[in-house]
Amino acid sequence: MTESLKLHKSDIALIEKTSDYVKKTLLEAEGGHDWFHTLRVYKNALNIAKGEDQADVVIVALGALLHDIADSKFNKGDERIGPKLATAFLQSQNVTFSRVEAVVKIVENVSYRGGNPKSDYSSIELQIVQDADRLDAIGAIGIARTFNYGGFKNRKLYDPAIAPKQDMTAEQYKKSEAPTINHFYEKLLLLKDKMHTKTAQAIALERHTFMETFLEQFYAEWEGKK
Repeated sequence: MTESLKLHKSDIALIEKTSDYVKKTLLEAEGGHDWFHTLRVYKNALNIAKGEDQADVVIVALGALLHDIADSKFNKGDERIGPKLATAFLQSQNVTFSRVEAVVKIVENVSYRGGNPKSDYSSIELQIVQDADRLDAIGAIGIARTFNYGGFKNRKLYDPAIAPKQDMTAEQYKKSEAPTINHFYEKLLLLKDKMHTKTAQAIALERHTFMETFLEQFYAEWEGKK
């Protein structure tokens, strides 16, 4: 994982230890939020970071690896567990206070929560990891993850009588039990315009177009036209 990173040996060792920790912690995680999701976000983040010279690549790497260490969706909505686990692990590795703080801020702020909540924290490292995480929510992988989670929650694929809601509060978004297709309109199709970096914006456009094509085919098959 670290072959292409031009970093100090101690930083490479830290990243490798972090990846081992995350891989073990997420061993039984739901398929859309498991180690492979984290690994894709990590790779996306490093790719994006290549175009952002001012970013601390170590913070980006650690933030990407730890961003879903305890997703609140699988912890009764508790958003404190992930930051606590990330803090404890990084402190156990004697990571500097400034880097621990920066990584934990990423863990606290990376998720899309709906309702356009405002955060008082911003950094280029957060933007990179957020873009990387959002890229994994769209395109072919995003479609697969969406239906995997819908099945995990036993939701309907689609119900024409239940319209998508784009004006939900963050709390309503969290508690929504709408059919899986609605999630495209409530989140996935909105992400293209929420990317921060030029690299992510270019990738998102292609993945967004793929989702639009998928939805056209889905509706045609639903109506028995294809």
